[in-house]
Amino acid sequence: MSASAVHSLWTTAATAAEPISRIDAPKIEYGQLAPTLIVVGAAIVGVLVEAFVPRKSRYHVQLFVSVVGLVAAFAAVVALAADGYGTTKARIAAMGAIAVDGPALFLQGTILLAALVGLFTFAERRLDPAAHGKPVDSFAAQAASVPGSDSEKAAVRAGFTTTEVFPLLLFAVTGMLLFPAANDLLTLFIALEVFSLPLYLLCALARRKRLMSQEAAVKYFLLGAFASAFTLFGIALLYGYAGSMSYGTIARVVDGTVTDVTPALANTMGNDALLLIGAALIVMGLLFKVGAVPFHMWTPDVYQGAPTPVTGFMAAATKVAAFGALLRILYVVLPGLRWDWRPVMWGVAIVTMLGGAIVAITQTDIKRLLAYSSIAHAGFILAGVIATTPDGVSSVLFYLAAYSFVTIGAFAVVTLVRDAGGEATHLSKWAGLGRRSPLVAAVFAVFLLAFAGIPLTSGFAGKFAVFKAAAEGGAAPLVVIGVISSAIAAFFYIRVIVLMFFSEPKPEGPTVAVPSPLTVTAITVGVAVTLVLGVAPQYFLDLAGQAGVFVR
Repeated sequence: MSASAVHSLWTTAATAAEPISRIDAPKIEYGQLAPTLIVVGAAIVGVLVEAFVPRKSRYHVQLFVSVVGLVAAFAAVVALAADGYGTTKARIAAMGAIAVDGPALFLQGTILLAALVGLFTFAERRLDPAAHGKPVDSFAAQAASVPGSDSEKAAVRAGFTTTEVFPLLLFAVTGMLLFPAANDLLTLFIALEVFSLPLYLLCALARRKRLMSQEAAVKYFLLGAFASAFTLFGIALLYGYAGSMSYGTIARVVDGTVTDVTPALANTMGNDALLLIGAALIVMGLLFKVGAVPFHMWTPDVYQGAPTPVTGFMAAATKVAAFGALLRILYVVLPGLRWDWRPVMWGVAIVTMLGGAIVAITQTDIKRLLAYSSIAHAGFILAGVIATTPDGVSSVLFYLAAYSFVTIGAFAVVTLVRDAGGEATHLSKWAGLGRRSPLVAAVFAVFLLAFAGIPLTSGFAGKFAVFKAAAEGGAAPLVVIGVISSAIAAFFYIRVIVLMFFSEPKPEGPTVAVPSPLTVTAITVGVAVTLVLGVAPQYFLDLAGQAGVFVR
């Protein structure tokens, strides 16, 4: 057939068919997405800094860009909340992809503050003695070089530092801001990958014990990839069931309140296997991220192997983002499945609380102990999730805010206790620390008491709020198990306090490094938040209460 004949066929077909309707440009509410856009903008500037700024100036420029980006994003969150987007003006933005509502703004504010405090520990350069006259931080001199190789030694001699950690942190924060605000399954998955990939890299960058750090990163990456695959498979099944990625549409199909039922949708709606397996796989992926039993196996190894500033940031911010996403999935997408997912969550919460608390007793490394402690805390927070009441949501929000600052503060203290090999994380090294450095030991004791949930600390206010919500939501037996787990957990926290204050210091014991104002600020903020939320929690509980309503 000649070219002219083909052309005439095309033109005839085009004229015979209906006129092509215009493709509308997407409508994006940039103002309401400002917090995320500011952070991703700062991250991109950070990448350009790596490319164009001379090496000796990069650290200061990156720190400045990161601080300005996080502070500006937090200011944008506060402005949106003050404008009523957390309450009366709550809405779905970005063509149905992002929810701008109370829980999203509250969690975004918490993540940004936690990231800012975590950033100060990233930037600390006074704890290790200077190498070849140049200050060093917690991160490898040259991440690409093989541990112990000549290129690594040359990089250390030249005084290189891996300043890429700052844009990586900002990219991780970008994903974390989107994760609890995602309003369709595709956005949820993209946000999951955006914050997971930078974390896999950050875990591998420790300056000391580099092989252990790389092992931690590989474990985290492989298990995280499995969890992401499960999540993606669950998304595919839910899409097959409801014919939509949007949370609202899926919820209507689950409830049976959907109006325009096509024959194809009627066929899949009758297939509950798609719904149940899909929902289970997505929830499983989220439980992996929060470190709930039995998806917790990565937590102790990754917490122990990663550079301690990364561990603190990851332990705090990832939990906040993942619980936010879990709440939105269970409360917005699957409220019609409540009778199916509640018994499963009961089981997960019970084994998580007891498993984390019991295994923590056997730990001899302070970072592994805090890892199992974080697993137990995931169980306590799940008790609030199970409540399925507005109080349940607000108690979880409050607990996450309180927990994140205690965690970053505790890991910041861990970076201070050092011996010749770097951080002294073995518990035996902490014996008598209270006599050698009373202030550091006292601050760490405050964080441990908050973890244990002792009154007048934020941990007590958070646990009380979560357990009260669970009891009122009909989960009283869960509260009893929670209190027992708290008692078990209190044993190993108080054991560390006894070790620090009532043991004889060893002559060859570790020293406490004198930090720069950056780490001092991080620890001070942690102590201040712990005491303020413990002594006068009501204002913040009310704030979490106002923010506890999801937009549908």
